[in-house]
Amino acid sequence: MRSPMSGHRTFRPSITDRLTKAVMTASGSVPAPVIQLAGGAPRRIDGQVLDPHFQAGVRVMSLLSEGEYEDMPLEKARETVERSAYTVSGNRIELAVVKDLVLPLAGTDRPDDETARADLPARLYSPVHGDDPLPMLVYFHGGGWVLGSIDSHDATCRYIARMGGLKVLSVDYRLAPEFLFPTAAEDAVASFRYVRDNAESLGVDPTRIAVGGDSAGGNLAAVVCQQTRDAGEKTPDFQLLFVPATNMSARTRSFELFGEGFFLTGKNMDFYENTYLRSDDDRLDPRASPLLAEDFSGLPPAHVATGGFDPLRDEGEAYARKMADAGVTVSLRRHSTMVHPFVNAVGATPLARAALSEAVGALRMGLAY
Repeated sequence: MRSPMSGHRTFRPSITDRLTKAVMTASGSVPAPVIQLAGGAPRRIDGQVLDPHFQAGVRVMSLLSEGEYEDMPLEKARETVERSAYTVSGNRIELAVVKDLVLPLAGTDRPDDETARADLPARLYSPVHGDDPLPMLVYFHGGGWVLGSIDSHDATCRYIARMGGLKVLSVDYRLAPEFLFPTAAEDAVASFRYVRDNAESLGVDPTRIAVGGDSAGGNLAAVVCQQTRDAGEKTPDFQLLFVPATNMSARTRSFELFGEGFFLTGKNMDFYENTYLRSDDDRLDPRASPLLAEDFSGLPPAHVATGGFDPLRDEGEAYARKMADAGVTVSLRRHSTMVHPFVNAVGATPLARAALSEAVGALRMGLAY
């Protein structure tokens, strides 16, 4: 459902959803050996052991599943993502400011093109009141460029704002199939440019503006850095890439190892990419596959966090290595016991919170505050 106030989808949890969330939140405080009883024998693949909380969570999600996203009507799939995110979001983190707003990005450069710039809903998070400038993370949610919203990633953004002591702007970029590639990429670039060019009015330190996101959102954050660099503009000051999708032109070994049974599946990715892209030619475009860029020099410092049991693991790590080889300052962290996308499970497992806290520490170091 779309909210008439902000334009983004609003999920309304049922009693069953609330009970499931309560159970998942409580299980996050249960010791791993006890959780192991519910999750079954440890899963061991590629020298890694799946965390008991995630193993139990995958089992619970499987039992509650209404099917795969690619087999559902689109609106049902979108609602299912919102429900899944809600159940693992944990207790709400209160902040001084959580405000829905609209980014005035609409232009007249392509008046006959429905994919031209549009005003976009967004949500601003701040740990403090007042106008004193703070660093900002412009965040792009995951969901395969097809699913997800600023609501599905609300808990993640709240956690980053609280733990990082900075502002977070979560952008509700336009989704496929209503808006095909490269609309999401163009929305992401336009959103960053708006924050960069209006930092003072937003109460943002203009020298400390980062971009970040998970999965498809990590893809968009990487694209923002490449596109602004290529345009000769001021780039983001840091990039925070969680389990990023970086290459739609090929499949890696991690797809073979983890393409079934670990939340994100290979068929999910096929569905997302086929829904987002206009043709196979788009797979070779760096705005879809940033790993295929010819030049990785001059990009902002980065923290790349991957999950050990994630089909996207290898391409995310390949992207980090490409940047490092080009002289970019990069920290790469494989969370070997986790599935995709662990940053959204802050309410269900202490390891997810620890991983997110570690990334926030890298962000603070990268922005030097």
